[in-house]
Amino acid sequence: MQSRDRHPVPKALRGGVLPVLLLLLWWLAAREHWSSSPLLVPPGKVWDTAVEQVRSGQLWVALAASLRRDLIGLAIGVSGGLAFGIAFGLSRLFERMIGPTFHTLKQISLFAWIPLLSVWFGLGDAAKVAFLSLAAFFPVVLNTFEGIRSVPPELIEAARVLKFNRRQWLLKLVLPAASPSILAGIHLALIYAWLATLGAEYLLVSGEGIGNTMIDGRELFLMDLVIFGVLVVGFVGFALNWLAARLERRLLAWRGHSVAQF
Repeated sequence: MQSRDRHPVPKALRGGVLPVLLLLLWWLAAREHWSSSPLLVPPGKVWDTAVEQVRSGQLWVALAASLRRDLIGLAIGVSGGLAFGIAFGLSRLFERMIGPTFHTLKQISLFAWIPLLSVWFGLGDAAKVAFLSLAAFFPVVLNTFEGIRSVPPELIEAARVLKFNRRQWLLKLVLPAASPSILAGIHLALIYAWLATLGAEYLLVSGEGIGNTMIDGRELFLMDLVIFGVLVVGFVGFALNWLAARLERRLLAWRGHSVAQF
């Protein structure tokens, strides 16, 4: 007997219940003047700011700048993390030589690297991209390493029986078996890189970007602009996470199909 979902709200809408309630509470607080603080701006004012940002093109300029840094840093960090993680997972010698240093460095707070990166790369986009690359690097390395080291022994034994060469062993056994962990690491890297994008824009030299839009709002005491920036950041983060999750499921579905054929 199949269990029935007793909740009357469709699954697709359940995630929107809390935001709608918060929006209603916000609107009611502004309408009834629960606070005289200028920090409590009405939702309508934030909406007007959003419309102005879209019509003037300022939103697209800022968003393009932030996403460009994010994607460049993500690509560098993921590429380096995959190479390092594969070497880390395949070579016991590499792990013994580099492992202690790597595990020490990963304990350092990401934002503690900013003074050093600013000395090496300056305070412009190069430092920001290096910061984002670092944010994406560590989760990819760790998940790639764990994925490779978690390959089931029975699969390794089957590869020996089939007399796989080194290339076949890597491409047909190790990487497919480790792919769930590797993709999870890339997924985390995408999230961390987007979070680091805002941190870099806040802590390094200002320029174009969503973080700088929020800084402008703070300095000019335009809370509607600050709240608009926060909402944009949250929406972009949600969209990136949703796209990554769908891509991850698609890739793992293809992996399961290929393993079944094999």
